Amino acid sequence: MAYGAHHSPTPPRPDLGLARDCEQCLGWGTVITRDGNHELCDTCQPDTDGDAPPPDAPAGRGLSG
Repeated sequence: MAYGAHHSPTPPRPDLGLARDCEQCLGWGTVITRDGNHELCDTCQPDTDGDAPPPDAPAGRGLSG
């Protein structure tokens, strides 16, 4: 087992525009927790649970044709 390995093979993708002036994550948009998890910064990144797309996402097509 490798020490310090990430729990997820792909780190979260932050919005770097929001992270630009953040003092908590220093502009990275992500932080490493004390447990070694790579997570979005609570200070500058919005808390989304995956239910709705971001406001700047392109509109998708509906299935009801």
